[in-house]
Amino acid sequence: MRARRSGFGAGCLVVATVLGLPGAAVAAEEPNLPPLQPVVADLLTGFKACEAGGSRPFVGQIPRVQATLYDGEPPNETGGTTPVSGEFEAWWEGADGAEQRRTYTTYTSYSGHRFDWQLPADLPADTVISWRVRVNDGQVVSPWSDEGAGTACEFVYDDENPQPPTVQSDEYPEEVWTDGQGVYGTFTVDSPSDDVVEYGYSFLGGPLETVKADGLGGKASIRHLPLTNGSDRLTVYSVDRSGRRSASETYYFYVARGRAPVAQWKLADAQGSKQAAAETGPVARAGVGVTFGAPALEGTDLTTTAALDGTGHGFLTPDVSVVDTTKTFAVSGWVRPGRTDRAMTLASQDAGQAPGFTLGLRAPGGSPVWSFDFGGARVTGGAPETGEWAHVLGLYDAETGLAQLYVNGKPVGGGQQAEASATTGNFQIGRVRGKEGYRDRWQGEIGNVRVHDRVVVPEELERLSLRNPVERGHWALEAVDADSSPELHGGQALTVGGGASLYRLPSDACDPGVDPECIPLPAPLVGDGHLDLDGETGYAATQAPAVDTGDSFSVGVRVRLADRDADRPMTVLSQGGEHQDAFKVRYLPATHEWQLVVTDADAPGAGETVVSHRAAQDGGVGDGRFLTVVYDDAADRIALYMDGHSNDEASATLAKTWKSEGPLQVGRAKTADGWGEYLHGSVDEVRAYSGALTEGQIAFLGAGSDFTPQ
Repeated sequence: MRARRSGFGAGCLVVATVLGLPGAAVAAEEPNLPPLQPVVADLLTGFKACEAGGSRPFVGQIPRVQATLYDGEPPNETGGTTPVSGEFEAWWEGADGAEQRRTYTTYTSYSGHRFDWQLPADLPADTVISWRVRVNDGQVVSPWSDEGAGTACEFVYDDENPQPPTVQSDEYPEEVWTDGQGVYGTFTVDSPSDDVVEYGYSFLGGPLETVKADGLGGKASIRHLPLTNGSDRLTVYSVDRSGRRSASETYYFYVARGRAPVAQWKLADAQGSKQAAAETGPVARAGVGVTFGAPALEGTDLTTTAALDGTGHGFLTPDVSVVDTTKTFAVSGWVRPGRTDRAMTLASQDAGQAPGFTLGLRAPGGSPVWSFDFGGARVTGGAPETGEWAHVLGLYDAETGLAQLYVNGKPVGGGQQAEASATTGNFQIGRVRGKEGYRDRWQGEIGNVRVHDRVVVPEELERLSLRNPVERGHWALEAVDADSSPELHGGQALTVGGGASLYRLPSDACDPGVDPECIPLPAPLVGDGHLDLDGETGYAATQAPAVDTGDSFSVGVRVRLADRDADRPMTVLSQGGEHQDAFKVRYLPATHEWQLVVTDADAPGAGETVVSHRAAQDGGVGDGRFLTVVYDDAADRIALYMDGHSNDEASATLAKTWKSEGPLQVGRAKTADGWGEYLHGSVDEVRAYSGALTEGQIAFLGAGSDFTPQ
């Protein structure tokens, strides 16, 4: 065991004689071990590594230099270490050529501690500063860090900010309107300062990003894709090698709405036409298997479409190429497949005896998916259904190299890297080129085929794939005449039966503003009246279905329960068939929630999908709840909205619903024993739509607005 170190001078050998019994031990302390030479890897200039020569760092403020220092002595018996201090030294060549030197000795701390020195404020700028350090354990000092295999640390202090950069763009000139939404542009930034290494920048509404200069004091190119039209701006600043930044420069430019498609065929031509007129681009020749005047999707700008019969004669082509596939392009259209058990093509462009790209559907293993094939990439997703409309768009972005697929405005399948190549063959609608001729012919309807030579941005995707809900009925329940309440726009009325009665304020009701003893009567839920249901036989119903429950639909109602202690389920809305309700909205007092129940089929014992909102019973007071059922067939989603909002518990994935033939019921539902679950409460503002309402549209309806989404 080593003896404890002596407190005498450095390097002394002290002999201690222990007096006592004969044979007592005599112990001699070993000489003090010198501290370890600091190593370059343990030294920092500010937060930058110790470097010299061409690698020396530039700093934007006078730094604090740091060093981790060690003694040569190992820890003692208790684990402690020897106290040490650091001796720093810095030097440089002054303006007169004479060397300037500064020194600093730190406080004493333990071996392995990081010691530092805030360099003095009089250090000159634009001058190479060198520094080194050694360790002192109170008896001996270590070699300097730059001795032997070591090296002195160097840096240059920069006390000036760089100059603001300049900006230039050919595609988006400053303060000029440019037809560029969806078109990439290059913005070149440069700075008069010769020590700039990067630029920080942000576009209007975008994140702060950085780009490296192409060399010290060089330029940088920023690529930008405007996603919206209107005023835009680029804010940019320079950053020099010391980390100092310039003032910001702002470059204003204006983006017009995206340029028109290079080719577009609405396919709304007159019956018997032998060609499709073009909105832009060339006219398309139609095969004899194409029938114009086919049905179109409600809620869109389509009036009619073209039906293709799936044979070798069912196609359209302009007999020329319409898009350069070596660059960014997009192809889209509305489609309704007549079958989904085989591959079918919406659009393609020939490339010899093969297609340059293909947009359509595939059915691998009998499971149909939408597909976009280009440049060795295949992007698939979504679930095509026979007889169901969908908007499909394939996009190749040459900037990112990604092929992407969008179904009903939503990305599916993720982006796939594609290798672009030229295709100079003819553009095709409804078929794709193969080695033995054309194949994968479309059977079903196609409308509004578009081809763009740019990115179709999210706002356009939403607009192109938008299906506006169409109002099918609005029953304000302001009046009941001969046991029926009219539909506001002359549609089918609601027949009022059993214990249902109109509630209105009487014309002679007192006015508290005039009569201080007046006890005012409660106002109707909305407007001048509402319908009260007695919970036993009261209901109202249409004569025919109000909505097609096999497609997207929305139905809403304002309802207030009459009880605070109801002890049975009560239904406010339903529409069904012979055995089951396709959907019903009911209150379940046992769990204090409004439920939406959707059945799988019109058959006894059919399965159910149930979603719900928790809500206390009203007890006949207040404004009640505005409940809205929304089924989005394209998104395969069913949801119950309460007062304009839904959540995860109140929505579910639902791939398919069935078409009910029964009328819309207000205040009752089908049960095993016939009609039941009669509502005891008040109802108002019954609304029905084909198509899926958005949350923003739903917000208008509960207040009795005459808002019509279309």
